[in-house]
Amino acid sequence: MADVDINECFARDGLQHESTFIDTDTKLALLDGFARTGFARIEATSYSNPRQVPAFSDAGALLRQLTRHPGVYFKATCPNVKGVERALADYDAGYGAEEISLLTSASNSHSLKNLRATRDEQWQKTRTMAELAQGKFRIVGVVSVAFGCPFEGKIDQRIVLDDVRRFREFGADIVTIGDTTGLADPASAKSLFVNLSAEHGDFPIVAHFHDTRGAGLANALAAYEAGCRRFDTAMGGVGGHPAQIEYGSGETGNIATEDAVNLFESMGVDTGLDLDELMSMSAACERALARRLTSKVSRAGLTVDSLKGSAAA
Repeated sequence: MADVDINECFARDGLQHESTFIDTDTKLALLDGFARTGFARIEATSYSNPRQVPAFSDAGALLRQLTRHPGVYFKATCPNVKGVERALADYDAGYGAEEISLLTSASNSHSLKNLRATRDEQWQKTRTMAELAQGKFRIVGVVSVAFGCPFEGKIDQRIVLDDVRRFREFGADIVTIGDTTGLADPASAKSLFVNLSAEHGDFPIVAHFHDTRGAGLANALAAYEAGCRRFDTAMGGVGGHPAQIEYGSGETGNIATEDAVNLFESMGVDTGLDLDELMSMSAACERALARRLTSKVSRAGLTVDSLKGSAAA
């Protein structure tokens, strides 16, 4: 097993921020490439309302055509009960996702903006969704704005710790801690993950940092030092809130996968990924979006390759 587990989020969290629809064949090629690179968990799509998030209007068609790989879990986001019902219909038809994610927010204001429900209402829906899933999927609970809310400010750690406990009671297999608008810093990241480790032991918890204010990699390293070994990233540093639901500003994207992998590998931390395929997929993602993305490594190259070049010279 690799020392850290990197979940590739380009095709879901990345594309929800895009105003231009990426065709299904392109998505399928990218998802297959991510699997060949060695990612064991890959965000594939979302069962969001197509009118609100048209980027995923092809969710069912994509999953039906998706090439499956042994040991690879493709994930679909389910923002509401209707989403889980759609996931179950695809599962019963023989092409469901291996994972589904259920969304909550650590602040009431963000919950209302993003999910159109209060925190209490969304938790009631989440319980119903977990029960509906009937054990057919690996369930990933998501706690958004865990470090800070753009409407309410700093979030009390106790809320996040309790939200993880609730997800565990509902039968979640994994919980993701989201720094949704990039308000974390290394001190708060380390503090929260130390407390998560102390309270939730070896339960799988994922760090999901956005690089909105340039602190994403520093926050990931702080979480790693606090014991976290699971991270969400997106090729090219793309992503953010859905294009039709605005609550962030600036560069809203995730940590760039290329940069995070390079950081860990240069430290001797094994990601289990094929680095040549990683760089090929980085270029493929730029071609898919037809613009230059924000990864530093996509421009400068991997540290290991640069050091080899220096040694040869």
